Amino acid sequence: MRLTEITYGSALAIESYGPGFFRVGSHVLRGASLITPWDAGAWGGLEDLATPLAMAGKIDVLLVGLGRDIGVVPKAFRAALEAQGIGVEPMNTPAACRTYNVLLGEGRRIAAALLPVA
Repeated sequence: MRLTEITYGSALAIESYGPGFFRVGSHVLRGASLITPWDAGAWGGLEDLATPLAMAGKIDVLLVGLGRDIGVVPKAFRAALEAQGIGVEPMNTPAACRTYNVLLGEGRRIAAALLPVA
């Protein structure tokens, strides 16, 4: 089987994650984080709608990593983002990290809002 290394250009990929942290672009983020192809930083969790809403027009889908297990995104959170044309895809955080990197490699307009894995 032939393997091809994926390159992301100047976009920020998720390099690794672990208990309470994410490594993005050789920086370590602690706690809930919002990662986009152009920036990565702290996120206030599911109560913080302002940060992902500020990306309206820049992304098509927000992957929401809900920790170790998949859960439900609050209806108000989903409705506010979808009203601005941003699709919401909840999944567990490990799956969100992997999916983010795959879609980033495809050049998709995505971001990941991640709750850390305990």
